Amino acid sequence: MKITIIGTGYVGLVTGACLAELGNDVFCLDVDQRKIDILNNGGIPIHEPGLEEIVARNRAAGRIQFSTDIEASVKHGDVQFIAVGTPPDEDGSADLQYVVAAAKNIGKYMTNFKVVVDKSTVPVGTADRVSAAISAELGARSVTAEFSVVSNPEFLKEGAAVEDFMRPDRIVIGCDQTPQGEKARSQMKKLYAPFNRNHERTYWMDVRSAEFTKYAANAMLATRISFMNELANLADHVGADIEAVRHGIGSDPRIGHSFLYAGCGYGGSCFPKDVQALERTAQDYGLNLLILQAVEAVNARQKQVLGDKMQQRFGENLSGRHFAIWGLAFKPNTDDMRAASSRVLLGELLRAGATVAVYDPVSMQEAKRVLELDFYDAPELLASIRYAANPMDALVDADALAIVTEWKAFRSPDFDEVKARLKQPVVFDGRNLFEPTVMTELGIEYHGIGRSVLTNK
Repeated sequence: MKITIIGTGYVGLVTGACLAELGNDVFCLDVDQRKIDILNNGGIPIHEPGLEEIVARNRAAGRIQFSTDIEASVKHGDVQFIAVGTPPDEDGSADLQYVVAAAKNIGKYMTNFKVVVDKSTVPVGTADRVSAAISAELGARSVTAEFSVVSNPEFLKEGAAVEDFMRPDRIVIGCDQTPQGEKARSQMKKLYAPFNRNHERTYWMDVRSAEFTKYAANAMLATRISFMNELANLADHVGADIEAVRHGIGSDPRIGHSFLYAGCGYGGSCFPKDVQALERTAQDYGLNLLILQAVEAVNARQKQVLGDKMQQRFGENLSGRHFAIWGLAFKPNTDDMRAASSRVLLGELLRAGATVAVYDPVSMQEAKRVLELDFYDAPELLASIRYAANPMDALVDADALAIVTEWKAFRSPDFDEVKARLKQPVVFDGRNLFEPTVMTELGIEYHGIGRSVLTNK
């Protein structure tokens, strides 16, 4: 099939590369010439395990191309995936300017039937706006050409996106019940047929329900995280172990174990943005989503918990203190720093007078860029950050180690070397990577999230 992907960001590039891997003829469009140059020169503009190899393999096979030529992109694909960014607007709603612009470009150049797929995460009703934008452009050209707008939200986890796309647990597709919608359904069924050979994974529904499903899924996952984080904070006070609690409640099949890990808050491009967008949609209809408001408030507070623990241990004034930070990205296997908990922690420590040495296996360059923006009003604080060459280098002369991202490389360090490099053996574990009893036996003062029952008593 001939496929056009509009946008070569995280969702677009993964979608395009994986569809090419299945044998389709894929045209990836982006208006950012820098991204296209990187891709045409054999690189990729994002970090995602396994993606670079798939892109290289399909470029060599001639199944995927990258260009800024809008007209050529519209002419190429019978199916046009809109996979552009939908950043939060000032009021928390999703900014749809790039989605609408993509729709206008399709309407400006299309001459035959097109299936237009909203792959970007968009609020309920976006398909109507996309349809109106295409129709307006066709009308301005006095051209009659049929099309159908489909909702096909993505469910990709950063760091595991290729695996998620190639082995999906579900495929959600929303089509309308017009003749054009039936043609679109037939095309989408053909496109996703390779994923349904073992068993049917596609959930067909109306367009608005498909749009809603994406937001509902992310809101539920964010809710589970904030729920456990709030319980973890209480566990620290009452003397319970949140990991034991997690196993206890997760064994109930109605609850399950997934997304019940306590930590120092969620981040990234999806959960914060999508929770806010769903709240904003509700406000447009005169409703208040009280649970989601609490989810967001708990998460904002949770990002301060690690810094609060460190100041409780070393004092509010951290002048003369030096700390090591392991992990900067919002989650492992990505360089994404959007809404990362590390940014909040660094702000707390630096503004309290501390210096820090930081290390992340992938996101060091992205962190430098982001932190320069974070501290634009206090550039002198940037001089208090040292970017370490490796995890152990970050520990030199540090008063304590704080772990913010659960990279696998951090799970089994040489604890004798950790103790030798730190000024004093103190670890603040923002992701509960280690067992408190083991740390105590090793002679390390350990501060986890919701695990104080076993240590420091």
